[in-house]
Amino acid sequence: MNTYIAKPADVQRKWYVVDAEGVVLGRLASQIATVLRGKHKPIYTPHVDTGDYVIILNASKVVLTGKKLDQKFYYHHSGYVGGLQATVYRDLMEDKPEFAVKKAIVGMLPKGPLGRQMAKKLRVYAGSEHEYESRKPEKLELK
Repeated sequence: MNTYIAKPADVQRKWYVVDAEGVVLGRLASQIATVLRGKHKPIYTPHVDTGDYVIILNASKVVLTGKKLDQKFYYHHSGYVGGLQATVYRDLMEDKPEFAVKKAIVGMLPKGPLGRQMAKKLRVYAGSEHEYESRKPEKLELK
């Protein structure tokens, strides 16, 4: 018996659309990261991008449990001394909800060139409209 190893030319990619309204951010991120990596497919190979495209709608209506809106911070450093910027997630979700959702998902992908390639297949929108109707995305049900 030989182990099947997928080649990039063998991968058939599908488009999925997810409505994130009322979904907990961490649970959403872990399930979407699985689809982006391709771990839901039987041809999954760790060193090949076998994942599918994912469109997330209503990112502004994602839920954070507990006191995370006020106690969780997004940190960014400019590289200079004293250049640490800290933003409370409440402000981040009001200003850039797409960024907050995308950052949670990309943080669960592999680091390096393969993870960056997988992250390019993610599209996040704050509202309920998107421009990929021509791709005929299927609705993805989250568990």
